[in-house]
Amino acid sequence: MAVCGMQKIYLCVWKKSRGEILDLLQRRGTVQIRGSDEEDRWFRKKDTSSLLALWGRRRMETEEALEILKEQVPEKGGILDPLKGRREIPWTEYRKLAAKAEELLELAGELRALQKEREGLKAETLKLQADREALAPWMKLDTAPACGGTASAELLIGTLPGLWSKEQILEKLGEDGCWEIEILDSDPSQTALAMLALRSCRSRAEEALRSCGFVRTQLDFSVTPAEQALGIRQKEEENRGREEEIGKRMGVLAKRKKELQFLADYCGMQEEKYRILGQLLQSEHITFLSGYTPEKGGEKLKRELEQRFECAVELEPVPREEEMPVLLENNLFAEPVEGVVESYGLPGKGEMDPSSVMAFFYYFFFGLMLSDAGYGIVMVAGCLLALKKFPGMAAGTKKMMMMFLYCGISTTVWGILFGGYFGDVIPIAARTFFHREVTVPALWFAPLDDPMKLLLFSFLFGIVHLFTGLAIKGFLLLRERKYLDCLCEVGFWYLFLAGLILMLLPSGIFASMAGTAVRFPGWLQTLSRVLAVLGALGIVFMAGRRKKNFGLRLALGAYELYGVTSWLSDVLSYSRLLALGIATGVIASVINTMAAMAGGGVVGAVVFLLVFLAGHTLNLAINLLGAYVHTNRLQYVEFFGKFYEGTGEAFRPFSHESNRYFKVKEEK
Repeated sequence: MAVCGMQKIYLCVWKKSRGEILDLLQRRGTVQIRGSDEEDRWFRKKDTSSLLALWGRRRMETEEALEILKEQVPEKGGILDPLKGRREIPWTEYRKLAAKAEELLELAGELRALQKEREGLKAETLKLQADREALAPWMKLDTAPACGGTASAELLIGTLPGLWSKEQILEKLGEDGCWEIEILDSDPSQTALAMLALRSCRSRAEEALRSCGFVRTQLDFSVTPAEQALGIRQKEEENRGREEEIGKRMGVLAKRKKELQFLADYCGMQEEKYRILGQLLQSEHITFLSGYTPEKGGEKLKRELEQRFECAVELEPVPREEEMPVLLENNLFAEPVEGVVESYGLPGKGEMDPSSVMAFFYYFFFGLMLSDAGYGIVMVAGCLLALKKFPGMAAGTKKMMMMFLYCGISTTVWGILFGGYFGDVIPIAARTFFHREVTVPALWFAPLDDPMKLLLFSFLFGIVHLFTGLAIKGFLLLRERKYLDCLCEVGFWYLFLAGLILMLLPSGIFASMAGTAVRFPGWLQTLSRVLAVLGALGIVFMAGRRKKNFGLRLALGAYELYGVTSWLSDVLSYSRLLALGIATGVIASVINTMAAMAGGGVVGAVVFLLVFLAGHTLNLAINLLGAYVHTNRLQYVEFFGKFYEGTGEAFRPFSHESNRYFKVKEEK
């Protein structure tokens, strides 16, 4: 339950060493560099926009080359590949690959050029295929379309709509011996023809044809259509051959995919470095850097910098009034839920890290909502297997796996308490296949047999959760020595709510819900009323204590007292613990009943196994998502709403954590 202490770091270094020192800080990833606007006549910012744009463009071009390889030479992978994390490379290999950056950039450029050529070839091949198909009606023509005819006769080539015979066309033209017609191709949609007509009557012949819908074709090559088609086929073959060569070359370049992945990350690192460099103050010979670094490890970093470079490093505490970046630091139990806290907001100035307190309730409520030992064991086994098989997974993914591991343990415990093992699979399987009655009794009680009991305990757990949030608010106020605020904003609410609860317990409403009557002695009943009245009066008169107008003060107090309705709705929200817990068991029981419908025997066993696996996999997936969403809601809305705002800014160190493909393993 801690926010990692921060300190400010100031560094002056010779400009000749600034690149190396930035590289080191980026690899260490422990300093959040703060830009400065305090320029003067000696120290000014340098314009790095051109270099920033250069490395940004190089990164994008490399990513484009990787996408080309991904499309052209797909790599086999499984659904668990994201768990592997980034590839770890030693510092010596990093330096070797960084020295080859220009060569790798040329390789990426070659890939893009090959892809561009390949796309051009494909487009050209499609056009050639269309041109060749367009020549099909004219393949019988034994002369070149561009010849135009002879000195005394002109060649007309074109189409008529519909199906025509030579006799029909001659009948339309009239047989006066001035022309000769040959049908080249015909189908119901059009008729392709060639006509050789004397130049003296060409106009009359063409006009007659046009009256029938004749359209001249635009063929202008100087070889026959058959020769033209053969040339097109040869060009298509050449294009296919070149495409195959490109494919083979890409296959060779694909073997260097990991180097290109390094280049993409390296370009991103350089882009980030020049972005940071553009924020630093620099003189003719000196570069000045300031920022934040965790107290733990600060002195070690200072010694390393001063030993390796000619520089001056100073560390100092962050002033109390200054907002500092937030880095959470928790034990193995609370660390997995840091991502849940970060999703809501990091603790701001004066707030505490709620991870440790929230972790207990988070695992507690998650397990209660899922509440099946079989599902819990599956979760635990799956998380342990993933953690062992993929030790290099990303830090955020590892935290999530650990969180679900603890949630699985809680689910298993609640399942044993409630007697749920994949629903009621044990008695159903025993009855179906062994014709015996075997039951596994609940260690506590079965929610399906007594849902009201679970509902009451859900409300009880919710009250404890809410009161814990209110207690944390009181602790924070006391820590800041705001004793009156603690009394008015926490103490009076405790009195009022405790009084209301004590008044509710012996009432008929509670008796009807619990199925039993609770009787308090007279003094305790009187005490409950006194507590409620004192708390209500304290809220009414003190909630608006900072207002001088007494009427306004009372109005604000009455409005604050009206907030008890939100407490009621908050408590009712915990009924979701009952709803999701019972839903898991009911659906599991239905699945088991369906699985057993085929009866005993070999066929029944096969059907049972198939339905069991499919049904429970789906049930686990749905209720796992439901438990996750609703557990988060109980923390965000009900719990955090009592004491937590989450206005802090995350600690964002200058590092290579944004790399997609690799991380540097420093030499010891």
